Amino acid sequence: MVQHEVLDRAFAALADPTRRAVLVRLGEGPASLGDLAAPTGMTLTGMGKHVRVLEEAGLVRTTKVGRTRQVRLGTERLDDAMAWIAFYQRLWERRLDGLEAYLTLREGQDT
Repeated sequence: MVQHEVLDRAFAALADPTRRAVLVRLGEGPASLGDLAAPTGMTLTGMGKHVRVLEEAGLVRTTKVGRTRQVRLGTERLDDAMAWIAFYQRLWERRLDGLEAYLTLREGQDT
């Protein structure tokens, strides 16, 4: 159950385009809330809410540096999500391979 809660938080955080854009920006390096908010025209409070969702999902980490809050990537939760996706990708590939083999066999019988 706990694993599903972790994945639910990660996927919910990734569902929002603003939060995905924040992760892309943080791929270039750490940034302050102001740096993240400026290109979007969003207030610091608004960006702070997005960052908090990402932080609760374990996708970013924040630290207070003086009067600013620095945000950086935290990748451990993406590993969980990628493992879940890979499991289902293998499952569906096996099923589709089986369907392809069945259809090929069936096609051979019809001729």
